[in-house]
Amino acid sequence: MTSPLHICLLLGLAAALVTALVLPIWRNWSQRVGLVDDPGHRKIHDQPVSLAGGLAVLTGLLLSLFTAWLAFKLSAPPAIPLAAILSGAVAMTLLGLLDDKFELRPLIKFTGQLLIATAATAAGVRLSLFVAHPVLSYAATILWILTVINAFNFMDNMNGLCAGLSVIAATFAGVLAVLHGQHQIAALAFAVGGAALGFLPGNYPRATVFLGDAGSHLLGFLLAVLVIQPGLWSSAHSSTTPVLGPILLLSVPLLDLVWVTLIRTRKGRPFYIGDNNHLSHRLVRRGFSRATAVAFIWVLAVLGGSLAFLL
Repeated sequence: MTSPLHICLLLGLAAALVTALVLPIWRNWSQRVGLVDDPGHRKIHDQPVSLAGGLAVLTGLLLSLFTAWLAFKLSAPPAIPLAAILSGAVAMTLLGLLDDKFELRPLIKFTGQLLIATAATAAGVRLSLFVAHPVLSYAATILWILTVINAFNFMDNMNGLCAGLSVIAATFAGVLAVLHGQHQIAALAFAVGGAALGFLPGNYPRATVFLGDAGSHLLGFLLAVLVIQPGLWSSAHSSTTPVLGPILLLSVPLLDLVWVTLIRTRKGRPFYIGDNNHLSHRLVRRGFSRATAVAFIWVLAVLGGSLAFLL
């Protein structure tokens, strides 16, 4: 008899396969319409690179989930507000696409993030494990989503980094969900991880395609929502687990966000203006190759996820 874990693993593999198959299609399309990252300041590529990664990841996620829904005729009451989550994911991808194409002003982009996060929260995506008051729960959820989205956006600074961190965090979330019998959460987590995994061969160690803001917004939103699901954190655990668990699962991008924000603020620069002070850049300056630096950060993420698992 097929176990829920086997189904979730198959779903993840299906998402990876679909993403890998549609990636060349989206890459060719993006090159035709000019959705590319041109060479320039702080960039090491000398040719325009497609920004189709987010579209490929979204396609792999949605098609695999839809196929699973048809194959297993999922009729159980929803444990998570899946429609709100997927709608928010699509909206974040579209916002990222607009930024990739037109380089939106920071205020406009932030306003879009805020509106989408607010709509998703109003539709049922809620951080309620340690915030009892409804108004505080709304505010905390919106702040969390905005923070994680921008953390992943910041981490998309080296080939394979953002996508690899997404695979790691989603896999840990999926295993935790399976262990707690939260199979719908597990299915979504493995689909997210699989879709990100299917993108990686096109982006690491050499990149023929980038995630773009569309991909980093998509993955950041999905992981922000996944790791705060109550089903991941048993009520039998200590009261600090629902707080520390999500933070540990996403500790690397969150710490990097805090670090570069502090550096830019200390230098009197806007925190949203990019620079080369991210952990990945510092490792390269210490002699790591770019691929090795990314792999080292992946290991740090695995350690953070392991600590969350041990809680």
